[in-house]
Amino acid sequence: MESKYNLKSPAVKRLMKEAAELREPTEHYHAQPLEDNLFEWHFSVRGPPDSDFDGGVYHGRIVLPPEYPMKPPSIILLTPNGRFEVGKKICLSISGHHPETWQPSWSIRTALIAIIGFMPTKGEGAIGSLDYTPEERRALAKKSQDFCCDACGCSMRSALMALTPNSNPGAEDRQAQELAQQISFKAESSSSRQASEGGAAESEASSAPVQEDAEQTEAAPPSGADGARTPGRPLSPRQRRAQQRGETAARGPASAPPPRPPGPPREQSQAGSAALIVLLTLALAALVFRRLYLANEYRFHYDL
Repeated sequence: MESKYNLKSPAVKRLMKEAAELREPTEHYHAQPLEDNLFEWHFSVRGPPDSDFDGGVYHGRIVLPPEYPMKPPSIILLTPNGRFEVGKKICLSISGHHPETWQPSWSIRTALIAIIGFMPTKGEGAIGSLDYTPEERRALAKKSQDFCCDACGCSMRSALMALTPNSNPGAEDRQAQELAQQISFKAESSSSRQASEGGAAESEASSAPVQEDAEQTEAAPPSGADGARTPGRPLSPRQRRAQQRGETAARGPASAPPPRPPGPPREQSQAGSAALIVLLTLALAALVFRRLYLANEYRFHYDL
């Protein structure tokens, strides 16, 4: 596998180092890359004790980006568990859904311990989360022992070391647990912040109609006997318009402008125009007739 990748790449160096550190399985987790792909890991984690997942061993995939560890991995569960959807990228503060909360100091070991810590928490509608009943989760925990991965050939019955009563976590496990606790705390803080922001948005949305009602109430015309308003407070444009409408309604039809006198009917105006045309025609005919008469009279006297 080493000849297949650029050993000078920071991601390849980091993954080679983590693969060497996680080569041997522990009692609670194990992860290794596939033989032909350094950027896809398969992992197995034991369900947290004293929970609905106690006794279960769960298998999944970790797909790492070429920019790892500067960018977070994507985590996919392959074993039915009742907390995370199978075959779907889960939404956690250590996964690719939240690159803003990822820190390069976190590792695959940190992610595995964080997954174990996240399993007993509530899904609360997050992407890839489930909220099965405790009975269903316990039944799935028992069935998980029979799971065998087709891609890596790992069987859950032999994936992890057997639990011992006097097992103590190593220094690396304690460090990873501390980081995982920080991850959990950040996830809770972000969820509480989102809840508070959602509550604030709902309160603003609910107060908006009340504010509009208050503005409409203030914009309404005063109902007092003298119609006076409280001095010292300027009216908004909406209030002034409402007050003008109220005053117009109060004055009634008495203040309406007088109606215009009706003009002459259309037929009467047409008849007057026709009469005028007739008179002008008669006058013109009279002038023509007089001109002819005078011309004939002048000719008669000339002949004599």
